[in-house]
Amino acid sequence: MLSLGLGVVNPFSDCSLKRMLDKKVKQRIINKYKTHENDTGSSQVQIALLTEEIKQLSEHLSQHKQDHSSRRGLLRKVNERRKLLKYLQKEDEESFKELSGKLKLKIGKKMIEEEEEKKRREEEDLAAARQKAEENEESEEDSTETKEEE
Repeated sequence: MLSLGLGVVNPFSDCSLKRMLDKKVKQRIINKYKTHENDTGSSQVQIALLTEEIKQLSEHLSQHKQDHSSRRGLLRKVNERRKLLKYLQKEDEESFKELSGKLKLKIGKKMIEEEEEKKRREEEDLAAARQKAEENEESEEDSTETKEEE
């Protein structure tokens, strides 16, 4: 075992020092998903970076099934990406759809479907409420007509 100031490192492990994205890979992702010239931290860039980190962690966990600390880190990253996706969907739905398409995110498709289902249910509830209000008005009109006849 070697100590490089980073804790104990196993020299036989192929990915012991490769936990984060390489600078070149990170810069390439930033350049691809940036929204303006000096953009390094927009939601789109953060989501793309998290997606790449999630892919790397998933590959690592497929080889090292007992690495529970990395599994916990993966779950944190997935949760953080989900929160950012939800925010982006709320703020700018068009860029959300575009980004989830570019990154081929299953959760993006799922979130779009859930949002459409929610809108459909709200429209149905609104239509039902209108219909009920119309029926109440008609019954009130009928009751006033019968009172006038008496």
